[in-house]
Amino acid sequence: MSTLPALEQNLIDWLSGALTSIAPEYVSRLTLERTRQANHGDYASPIALQLAKSLRLPPREVAQRILALLPPSVLIDHVELAGAGFINIFLSSAARQSVVMEILNGGSLYAQSDQENDRRVLVEFVSSNPTGPLHVGHGRGAAYGASLCNILEKAGYQVHREYYVNDAGRQMDILTVSTWLRALNNTGKLSFPFPANGYQGDYVLSMAQDALDRFSLGDTENMVSALLHACPGLNNQDTGDEEAQMDCLIASAKTLLGDIYQNLHAFVLAQQLSDCRDDLQEFGVVFDEWFSEQSLFDSGSVAKIVERLSEAGHLYRDQGALWFRSTAFGDEKDRVVQRDNGLYTYFASDIAYHVNKFERGFDRLINVWGADHHGYIPRVEAALIALGYDVAHLSVPLVQFVSLFRQGEKAQMSTRKGQFVTLRHLREEVGRDAARLFYVLRKSDQHLDFDLDLARAQSQDNPVYYIQYAHARISRVLERWGGNTDLLHSVDLSALIQPEEVELFQILRAYPVLIQQAAQELAPHLLAFYLRDLAASFHGYYNAVPFLDCPEALARLALLKSIQIVLRDGLTLLGVSAPDVM
Repeated sequence: MSTLPALEQNLIDWLSGALTSIAPEYVSRLTLERTRQANHGDYASPIALQLAKSLRLPPREVAQRILALLPPSVLIDHVELAGAGFINIFLSSAARQSVVMEILNGGSLYAQSDQENDRRVLVEFVSSNPTGPLHVGHGRGAAYGASLCNILEKAGYQVHREYYVNDAGRQMDILTVSTWLRALNNTGKLSFPFPANGYQGDYVLSMAQDALDRFSLGDTENMVSALLHACPGLNNQDTGDEEAQMDCLIASAKTLLGDIYQNLHAFVLAQQLSDCRDDLQEFGVVFDEWFSEQSLFDSGSVAKIVERLSEAGHLYRDQGALWFRSTAFGDEKDRVVQRDNGLYTYFASDIAYHVNKFERGFDRLINVWGADHHGYIPRVEAALIALGYDVAHLSVPLVQFVSLFRQGEKAQMSTRKGQFVTLRHLREEVGRDAARLFYVLRKSDQHLDFDLDLARAQSQDNPVYYIQYAHARISRVLERWGGNTDLLHSVDLSALIQPEEVELFQILRAYPVLIQQAAQELAPHLLAFYLRDLAASFHGYYNAVPFLDCPEALARLALLKSIQIVLRDGLTLLGVSAPDVM
C-alpha cells in the first residue's frame, strides 16, 4: 500500500498512464519532487532525465513525448517542460485548496499512515544506569527517543518503548556501597575518607538516612575495623588503585552484611528506578516495559548465549578468560564475554538482550545510544551475525552530548561526583515544553549547545515560543469570530488565491510526506524544522491579510483552523503543548 498522500498518488498514476506508452518498465521508478519556487510549479518529475540514456534520446525530447500523452485532469492547471528535461506540474486552485478540507475532515488523523499495522518496532532509549538522577544529557536521549516513537506510530508502525535497566552490574554495587558508607558516616563510625570514586550526590545522603531507618546494619564499629583490615589504604586514598579498593569494599560489604546487602541493593535500585520513572513521566516520557538485565542472568539466558557462541566455534580461552572472535565479523578486536573469575561481562548480557529482542518477534530494533557508545555497535553486530541474526533489522541512532549554557557559563556534569545539572532542574528553569523542543531542534548526532536564556525568552528568536504563539494566535482569531468551527468544513475556498495562501497550502500538503521521511530517517528534528517553517509562514500571513469582516473570512478561517490542527499534531508528536492562550 502506498505511503503517498492521495493527491500525490493521483499525480503519479496520471503520469504513469503516459509513461506506460513510452517505457512501461520504468513506471515503478516514477517519482515526484516538491518544488521550492512557485514559478517552478507545485511538483516536478525528473523521469525524463532518468529515461534519456536507455531511450537514447535527449531528456527534453523524452519529456515532450510524455507531455504529449498526458490527458486533461481536474487536478492540473498546466504542465511545463523546464531546464534539461524536468516536468513541472502546476496544480489547479481547487487541488491546492483541497488540502484544507483534508485536514479539517481528518483532524488529528491527518497524515496518519493507512498502512497495515504489522510492522512491529522495539525502540530502546534512555537506559541510564539507575545510579543517580537523570541529567541533561539523558534528557536529550529521552526527548529524541520519545519523539521518534510518536513519529513512528504516526507513520504506521506498532511501537514498543523499552528501558533497559542495568541492574546487574558493578555500578549498582558501587552505589549500594556508597549508600552503606554514608549510612556508617551518619552513625559517626566511619573513620576513613569516603572513596573518591564512590557516588557522592545529595541523593546518596538521602538514601543512606532512609537505609538507617529501614535496616539493621549490625555492629557498625566492628564493620569499619574489618573494612580497614581487609582493604589497606582506605585511610590514604592518594596511594593505590582506586578501582581495586572499590572492588575490595564491595566484596567486604557483601561478606559483612550478608543478606542485608541484597536488601540494601534492592532498596537502592528501587529508589533510583522510582525517581527515574517519575522524572521521565514528568517529562512526558512513558515506557511500555522496563527490562531487567538481571533477569537475563536469572533465566540463564546469558549462559545459554555464551554456550551457543562456543558450540558454533566462535569462542576461545586466553589467560583464563573466554573471548569472542568478533574480528571475524568486522570488529576491530576480539572481546571478552567471561572473565577469568567466571563472571560474565556487560558485553555477554548485551548479546543476550539483543537476542531476546529478536526472539520476541519484532520486525525492527532501534537502539538510541549516546555518542560515546559508537565503538560498541560493531561488537554487538558481530555477535548477532555470528548467531545468525540479520543486523539489517537493527538501527542505532546516536545522540551527541549536550553542553548547557547559562549566562555564557558552561555547566559541568558528573554522575559519580554529584556535580551535575539534572533533567528535573532543567525543567524547573525553562519548562518542559522548551526542554522537549530544544532537544530535537538539532540532528541527534550533532553536538547540542543548550541556551537556557534563549529557551526562556518570549520572542520570535525562541522557536518554542514562536511555534506555540502561532497556535495561540489562531485560537484567538477563532475565539473572536465565535462561530461553530464545524461550519468551516463546507465553506467555499475558491477565494484563497493570495501568494501567502498558496505557500501555506504547499506547506500543509507536505506534512504527511514529512512524517514518513522523519520516520524513515529516524529524524525528529525534521518535524521541528517543519513546524518552525509553518509558524513563520502563518505569522507572515497573519500580518498580511484580514481574517474577519472581509468577503474571504470563512475561507480564511478554515485555512487557519487547518494550520492549527497541524501545529497541534506536530507539537504533540514532539511532546510539546499547544496552548490556546499566551
